[in-house]
Amino acid sequence: MVQAKFVIKETHQQFLRHYKKYGFKDKSAVIRAALDRLQNELEEEKLKLSADLYAELYEKDAQLRELTESALAEWPK
Repeated sequence: MVQAKFVIKETHQQFLRHYKKYGFKDKSAVIRAALDRLQNELEEEKLKLSADLYAELYEKDAQLRELTESALAEWPK
C-alpha cells in the first residue's frame, strides 16, 4: 500500500479516534472503507445517469423501440 498525506477537519479526526468502536483495525482502514464506499456510490450514480439517458433516447426514438421489440419477439422463452 502507499501512504498519502492529507488534511481533515477536527470533527473527522474525532470520528477516526473511535475506529475500534466501529470495528476497524486502524484509522487507515476507516479511510479505505470510506473511499471504497464513495467510489462505489459515484460509479452507481454514473450508471444511473447513463441509464436515464438511454431511457430518454429510447422513449424518443420509435425506430429503436421497434428494433428492440422485434428482437424481444425472437428471443427464446
